[in-house]
Amino acid sequence: MLPDTLHTLQLSERFAYAKLLAFITRVDNEVTEDEMAMFEQRMGTALLSPNQRAAIRDYLHNPPSLEECLDDLKAGEDKKAGKLALRDAIMMSAADGTVDEEEFDVLLKIASGLGMDESVVDDLLDWVMEGYDWMGRGMKILDAS
Repeated sequence: MLPDTLHTLQLSERFAYAKLLAFITRVDNEVTEDEMAMFEQRMGTALLSPNQRAAIRDYLHNPPSLEECLDDLKAGEDKKAGKLALRDAIMMSAADGTVDEEEFDVLLKIASGLGMDESVVDDLLDWVMEGYDWMGRGMKILDAS
């Protein structure tokens, strides 16, 4: 689990965060097992109630608009929910091993819509890939023993 502060956000911010993750999951119209595992794990970290989780899961079938997601994230007093949502949207986009052009374009729109420099997307993608490489090395160590 990531050392995180997601659970310290206000409930409305955590819901807005999860709503954006549901949106990004549907960008390429394909939900892989890896993306679903990441999505469910992040919802668990957000400490949403069973009813809230059900509402968020409904967004997987009926995605909200990006504008709606961004408006909800901007409603918070600070930018923490949006920053965490962007970070985790990037992790989810890369969970299947690739970030396609459509996903990348949406990630840039999220960063821009949250008032962040678009270069943060490249920096976070590098960070995510380093993390996946690190986890892969751990599996190689286990496989070799």
